[in-house]
Amino acid sequence: MERLAKRICQISPSLTLAISAKAKAMKAAGEDVVNFGVGEPDFPTPAPIAAAAKAAIEKGLTKYTPSSGIPELRRAICEKLQKDNGLTYEPSQIIVSCGAKHSIFNACCALVEEGDEVIIPAPYWLTYPEVVKVLGGVPVIVHADRNNGFKITPEQLKEAITQKTKMLIFNSPSNPTGAVYTESEVRALAKVCEEAGIFVLSDEIYEKLVYTDAKPFSMAACSEKMKEHTVLVNGVSKTYAMTGWRIGYLAAPSDVAKAIDSFQSHATSNPNSIAQYATLAALQSPPETVSGMVKIFAERREAMLKKIKTMKDVYCVVPEGAFYVMIVVENLYGKKCGEKVIKDSVDFASALLETQKVATVPGKAFGADDCVRLSYSLSMEDLLKGLDRIETFIESLS
Repeated sequence: MERLAKRICQISPSLTLAISAKAKAMKAAGEDVVNFGVGEPDFPTPAPIAAAAKAAIEKGLTKYTPSSGIPELRRAICEKLQKDNGLTYEPSQIIVSCGAKHSIFNACCALVEEGDEVIIPAPYWLTYPEVVKVLGGVPVIVHADRNNGFKITPEQLKEAITQKTKMLIFNSPSNPTGAVYTESEVRALAKVCEEAGIFVLSDEIYEKLVYTDAKPFSMAACSEKMKEHTVLVNGVSKTYAMTGWRIGYLAAPSDVAKAIDSFQSHATSNPNSIAQYATLAALQSPPETVSGMVKIFAERREAMLKKIKTMKDVYCVVPEGAFYVMIVVENLYGKKCGEKVIKDSVDFASALLETQKVATVPGKAFGADDCVRLSYSLSMEDLLKGLDRIETFIESLS
């Protein structure tokens, strides 16, 4: 008898967390490390949100809540979806969970059977295929072309669909590329999904972090039929600098939401009660709570893009949202760092960290081995220092 279950052995360790852990260990040892690997805002949680959590503690709101979340938070999420996305849901269709990642896992647990195929556009957030695999599903990777802004086309989607296809995992704005699909592009993909009768898991966690005229459009808003085949996932981690609070949520068709609620009641019980009250305050906060952070991200993004343009042998596809840039580094493969040949994105990221003390995430983790991902969720000072070091590293290769 095997010691570990086969399903758990299929999971690949997170390269983003591994790189981040190594960078933090080096920093703790006193080394001057610039960490572009972190996928979280560097801002503190806004004070009014933190104050709401303190008030919840003082009021004794520290007991179990309904497994799907406190009623007032579920109502607030419905109001948010109506106001921002033009979507009407009942509170019973909202499930609050321990982060958007948890919501994604819940949705896949409810919909993916053994052998089901799940289409995942690449570059993808590295957790998507791992969740599908652990549930016995089959990830079907569709590679988005750099020349199309890292977006898949309806033709690519249609070609990937088979009799076994159950779902498309769709992420806009995207981690890791920052790609934002236009309304017309979303509608074109939705039409293919409707015709095939497949579900869509729409990950909208970076919805508020957009820096151009591009406006995110929810897959669930395409039609009533699409809404009945969409599980919309969102949360407060990225938008409100609340990554550690671990609150995400999903909106789903009634039968799917009911099944997820039942599953979550056994898996985790309720999400953290105090964090739920903080989230309620976040959703009810004025727009300036977010717009100030977005403005700073936009400035960092511009500085990063400007610097990358000056570097030789590398380039990037301009991101419109989230807080990441994918730098295409494949032209450097075959060059040497000392005696070591750079063969792929892992070699590039490892050598960069070892020689210049700059942490990035290898594109291999995202299904794009020709790139490395940089986050601009760090101070402008560190960002510019880190980019100078990357340029030095590139020029040192022979």
